[in-house]
Amino acid sequence: MGGSGTSTGRRPQRGRDPEARRAALAAAAIEVIAELGIARTTHRAVAARAGLPLGATTYYFPTLDDLVAAGLALATEALRADLRSWAGRLDAAEDLPDALLGLVEEYLTDRQRVRLEYDLYLAAARDPALRPLAEAWLHGFRDLLEPRLGRDVTRAVVALLDGAMLQALVTDTDLDGPALTAAIRRLATPRS
Repeated sequence: MGGSGTSTGRRPQRGRDPEARRAALAAAAIEVIAELGIARTTHRAVAARAGLPLGATTYYFPTLDDLVAAGLALATEALRADLRSWAGRLDAAEDLPDALLGLVEEYLTDRQRVRLEYDLYLAAARDPALRPLAEAWLHGFRDLLEPRLGRDVTRAVVALLDGAMLQALVTDTDLDGPALTAAIRRLATPRS
């Protein structure tokens, strides 16, 4: 429909449905955290991103910690859903190292989301209240691989992949797929 042709960058204002507002604020918090980082996230920035009045953020999330935790909880649930999907795909894979690399490369296509999750890890190192949210990824990834690779190999593969993903984020490059697959294969191959 017609408009003035200008955009404020704000989303259309939500109705007075409390659950819809909470969800909109949590989703906006994820976006703001990913864009600005947890330390620079404010009620005002989240309200603007959600297209809601500032008072809505403080009504539904009285403290900034409550608002950040809601956003991170939403991100964590999305991550858990991804891990459930990954389990099915790994179960169907003929070549586990190759399939695992494919999943990690696919995961890295949404760099904003990956940065958000790494921001969560760093925040959890400083804030014990956020640790259960960060541990969802760490434990979820471990729980996904351990039945397939065993405990010790899983620890090594998770550390390798986390390091490779972090380097890809910092350098804004792609993973070295062949080298990473070969490393996973070496780690997963029993030595005689």
